[in-house]
Amino acid sequence: MKNNIKQILMLTMIGIIGFSTLTYAQNSYKLANSPDVSIKVLGSSNVHDWVMTSTAMESQGEFTFEGAALSALHSFKFSLAFTSLKSEHTSMDNRTYKSVNAKKYPTISYKLTSAQVSTTEKNKYLLKTKGELTIGGVTQPIVMGVTTVVNEDKTITCTGSEKIKLTDYGIKPPSFMLGAMKVANDLTIQFNLVYKNQTSLAK
Repeated sequence: MKNNIKQILMLTMIGIIGFSTLTYAQNSYKLANSPDVSIKVLGSSNVHDWVMTSTAMESQGEFTFEGAALSALHSFKFSLAFTSLKSEHTSMDNRTYKSVNAKKYPTISYKLTSAQVSTTEKNKYLLKTKGELTIGGVTQPIVMGVTTVVNEDKTITCTGSEKIKLTDYGIKPPSFMLGAMKVANDLTIQFNLVYKNQTSLAK
């Protein structure tokens, strides 16, 4: 009788542990090698609008699931080389790199400090994030809304956009052509990022 009770208790504990593991699963995700991944910096000037795009970056984060539903995001970080941002005009790119002192501060980076997850519809979520964005050696807090989709292949797509000011990062809006072209202070960062589960690949 005592042995039966012990067996029942052991099975119950195993079931509880297994259920907890299944219900709350924290997985490490890394940026996927996908043609859909991109960062765009959109700006304007007194002459024309412009766009710089990068597809070369590094990013990873810890996503937590409650069953099949996304419930939390932890320890998220992102970085890219400033010179990976390219426009249609090489001369403008080179002048931009010089204006932001890309040789001394070659990397743009972001680190998450907190995130709140809310469900908008099945497999779709809104992440209200707070983090720190570093450009030109200057770090500023940034708040962003990130639209997140858990795809059928279990990858995670994160999209969004946020406006920043160059002067907030100690950068004087550059001018070109002897001052004939003056870049505006306001920029918009747009991102489309796809993440792949690294935890399942390691098993």
